[in-house]
Amino acid sequence: MYVTTFNKRPVKIWAENVEESAMRQIENLTTLPFLFHHLAIMPDVHTGMGMPIGGVLACVDAVIPNAVGVDIGCGMCAVKTNRKVTELTDDILRKKIMGGIRGRIPLGKNHHKQPQDRCYLPEGHDIDKLHIVAQRIDSIAHEVGTLGGGNHFIELQRDEDDNLWIMIHSGSRNLGKRVGDHYNKIAESLNRMYHSVVDPSIRMAFLPKHSKEFHNYWAEMLYCVDFALCNRRLMMQRIQEVIADALPGTEFEPMINIAHNYAVWEEHYGENVVVHRKGATLADKGVIGIIPGSQGTASYIVEGLGNPESFRSCSHGAGRVLSRTAAIKTLNLKEEIAALNAKGIVHAIRTQSDMEEASGAYKDIDMVMTQQSDLVEIKTRLLPIAVIKG
Repeated sequence: MYVTTFNKRPVKIWAENVEESAMRQIENLTTLPFLFHHLAIMPDVHTGMGMPIGGVLACVDAVIPNAVGVDIGCGMCAVKTNRKVTELTDDILRKKIMGGIRGRIPLGKNHHKQPQDRCYLPEGHDIDKLHIVAQRIDSIAHEVGTLGGGNHFIELQRDEDDNLWIMIHSGSRNLGKRVGDHYNKIAESLNRMYHSVVDPSIRMAFLPKHSKEFHNYWAEMLYCVDFALCNRRLMMQRIQEVIADALPGTEFEPMINIAHNYAVWEEHYGENVVVHRKGATLADKGVIGIIPGSQGTASYIVEGLGNPESFRSCSHGAGRVLSRTAAIKTLNLKEEIAALNAKGIVHAIRTQSDMEEASGAYKDIDMVMTQQSDLVEIKTRLLPIAVIKG
């Protein structure tokens, strides 16, 4: 970690190299008048919308929808089984398990044709007071238990003792985008109305703590975080059912879950502040988390060390080194396929457009883990055996 300064505000960076566009966004964040203490940047940092992915931003009495992002509650879950990967024949893996998963979990923009039972949706929320959620409540019954696209994935993995693991990366589907976009527009309008000193060009419009808009956004954001968890939980349940059918007698350990796009009230340096984690994961002391690699590389189960300098946070993954457009233009399809095939990984890379999520588009996950050795302790290293993308 090294410390730099912009606008007389300290920035603590765990990455060795930060792309110029992301560094400009970091500098922009230091102009926020309600920035608390310092800005923390994780080793997977790369350019985002207004705020870089891999950023941790603590604010005094303000929330910024764009500092959470539009896939609110996006995160990871993982489950260890009692099966050994050596038990998986090619027929069981490809046809029964991978085919079964694809048959039960809609991918990409696809949704369930029939609404899922409401018991799979979040409980304990007053839907009538949630403007966007209330509008979408029928639609999300079709979306819960679906993977989505982009960098979302389902992986079957092996640990160093050959145990079979299941890992999922997914979020709040279209609901999070609707909520994020809606309240960002409201924040922009309010900031213009009250002549906010926050430069509108940096796209960090905020909602002040005592406004009704703050509380409305906060309630809908919490619903999205819970919905994203429900989404992962239902997918995991159905994957477990597929595996149990293919391998009778399979047992599953409790699910590990952790989100990486959200805001939360936390105490840091003696103050209660709003911490935005955008592509960053809670790494409080003793907290078990998940840091995935790119397609075809290792992922890690970790335990947080509670480092106060990172606001008790760590990276949420490897982080992009190429934009999606650049990856499609520059990466070699045959080479990426050959690399996965050489590792014996079952995958679905077929066309040049698939290069947007190829391993070559991402940073070296092992380097990323080395850079945050003061943030987390590695508990388990996992290697992919089969990958499903949206």
